[in-house]
Formats: sequence, structure tokens, C-alpha cells
Amino acid sequence: MSIQWFPGHMAKAKREVSEQLKKVDLVLELVDARIPKASQNPLLRQLLEGKPRVILLTKSDMADPVETKKWVAHFNEEGIEAVAINALAQTGKKDVLAKVKKAAAPLYDKWKRKGMKPRAIRAMVVGIPNVGKSTVINYLIGKKLTKTGDRPGITKAQQWLKVDRTLELLDTPGILWPKFEDPKVGYFLALTGAVKDELLDLEEIAQFGLRLLKEKYPQALTERFSLSNVKEMKEETILEEIGKKRGCLRAGGVVDCEKAAELLLQEIRKQKLGRLTFESYKEEKKDA
Repeated sequence: MSIQWFPGHMAKAKREVSEQLKKVDLVLELVDARIPKASQNPLLRQLLEGKPRVILLTKSDMADPVETKKWVAHFNEEGIEAVAINALAQTGKKDVLAKVKKAAAPLYDKWKRKGMKPRAIRAMVVGIPNVGKSTVINYLIGKKLTKTGDRPGITKAQQWLKVDRTLELLDTPGILWPKFEDPKVGYFLALTGAVKDELLDLEEIAQFGLRLLKEKYPQALTERFSLSNVKEMKEETILEEIGKKRGCLRAGGVVDCEKAAELLLQEIRKQKLGRLTFESYKEEKKDA
């Protein structure tokens, strides 16, 4: 299955981001802590080249905390300021502001040399759909001014929002890219909900998720669905067992695998199997 999703409003958003870049001082790039590399848009990296950048690992409450620490360290080692944030629990704002100040230090120095009075840093907020941009922005500004929702495509237009005297944010719609060079990236994005389910083969995505769970978190899979020997089972067999145990049945007692797949994906996304990171730092280091 080839996973692609590039609606018209995203093509427009790409143009608008490119046009607005000259008006901003730095960029806050939001990535999903569960898939930190796959949720980085290569199209955005090209557009943002040359701009100071701070990476915010969102949904850190849903990710494996050990892996999240490794990813933050990895980005910092690459010379990019990075911080994990849990906007729902309202933690991390102080760290975000400190990282912004650090990333903007050369700009402050420039203003000082020119004898200019420092003004608020203007930061563009970018990220793929469903990465939690609106939730993070609402938390940072302390008001519910942007729409939020557990589905991609909520933000459709750009808007300026004030955090405090030192920082202003420009919200932008989430942008995916026209073609995923690595098919695995599309599966990661589909698994975490960045691509609309209506466009997907849910059974295929569920089996992809089961492969990851077998490899990385077999105990969580075993305990949640009262299974045994999951590492020895094929993914389609596990899905059928989940369907039987959860009553995903058609007439005659036949397992409805599509319904079972939908159930599994929802349980993964709603953290019913615990805190999961699907893209480990160790694999990123190995591929580098």
C-alpha cells in the first residue's frame, strides 16, 4: 500500500509558509515524540534552511520516556535546540522559552551591536497534521484561541498569537509532503493518526503496528489483550485473536479483521497499551 496525502489546503500552506519566513526570526518545529524522525517534514527542512530552529517533541506523555530523553540529546548533539513538552499536563513551557532565548541569542547580540532595543521574538510554529500544534500554542499563550482536535487538518489558516513580551507565535496549518521516499514513514504517520483513516487500509496499518509491538513492547501487547507467545505469532493471527477477544465478529462468528484493526489502532493512539515510542534512537543512530 502506498500512503500519500497532500490536500489542496496543504499546497497553499506551503506557499504561505515560504512567503512568511522573511517575517519571522526563528522556527518552532513540532515533532511527535513517538516518531521523532518520521514526523519531521523534509519539505519544511528545505524551506526553513538558514533559520534558527527549536524542536519541540510533543505528546511526550504518550512516548517512552527513556527514548524521548535519547532523542532530545540526539537533536542537541546535532546543534538543534530541542525539548520534550506535554501541553495537556501543562509542563515544559519554561524549558521552551529558555530554548527559544538560547536559539535567538545571535539575534539579540546583533540588535545590541546596532544599538537597537530588543523586541519580541517572532517564531513560526510548523509541523505535520495532528502533531498537537494547536494544543501546544494554547498552552504557551495561556488561552484557548486556536482550535484543537484529535484528527489531522484542524488548523487551516495562519494567525499571530502573543505568548508574552518576549515571544510572538505564527500558527500555520499542518503540512505533509507529496511523496514519502521511505514507505515506512507513511506507515509510522498512519499508525499515529497523522493521515486520515479513511484513506488507509486499516488492517495493513494494524499489522505494521503489531510488528513494532512484538519487537519493542511484547509485554504491553501480551497484557492488554491477554495473549501468550506473541513473538512467535504472525501479525494476522494476533489480529484475529484480538478480534475474538473483543467481540469483533460477523455473522457466524467470523472475525471482522477490519473492525479489529480499527480497535487496535484506537487503543494504541489512546495510550491503552502504555507509553510507546515506535521509532527508536538506536535505529536512527544505526542508519546515520
